[in-house]
Amino acid sequence: MLTYLGVALPRFSSPAARLLALQCALRADGRGRVRLPSGLLRSMRLHGRAELWSELEHAGWLRCSLPLRPHVEARLLDADMQTQTSGRRARARAAHWALRPAPLVTPHGMSPTVQLTALVLAAHTSAGFGSAELDVLARLGGQSPQQVEDLLDQLVRCRLLVAWQRLREHDEICWRLPERGAPSSAAPGK
Repeated sequence: MLTYLGVALPRFSSPAARLLALQCALRADGRGRVRLPSGLLRSMRLHGRAELWSELEHAGWLRCSLPLRPHVEARLLDADMQTQTSGRRARARAAHWALRPAPLVTPHGMSPTVQLTALVLAAHTSAGFGSAELDVLARLGGQSPQQVEDLLDQLVRCRLLVAWQRLREHDEICWRLPERGAPSSAAPGK
């Protein structure tokens, strides 16, 4: 779904709007309708951010109804989202995992940009190591290549990554996670 949204959403879509679109896509019913509880949006640090809904509406990706209840309702306008073949249960599990993408679960209070970066890295990680082309990480995370490198440094500082490096000959980024059982997170800002 990250790859699909990387293509379906405009390149200028913010990381926070991409996180919101991901949850909408994974939680939508067969007719493209989605209902996101306010509590979920608060936990993602996206509650009350009307500009994100406007951004996705401007991109022609969804139409949102004003939140008059303790949830926000929207209808996905992307025809491919209305013909998803994966089962609703599998998408619900994916939506839950996207909130806390083990093994790269971000500490509470991290920005949506850091959350999305951790999610993209987790999707490209296996057995404590990961790699992906820099352009892929930038596109999926809605960042420039320079911003991706800054975000990787931030993930090292908060101990979600042990280290990362750029392989210039392949324009690829490789990273390593802390070993299981080792402390992997610190308070934001440390």
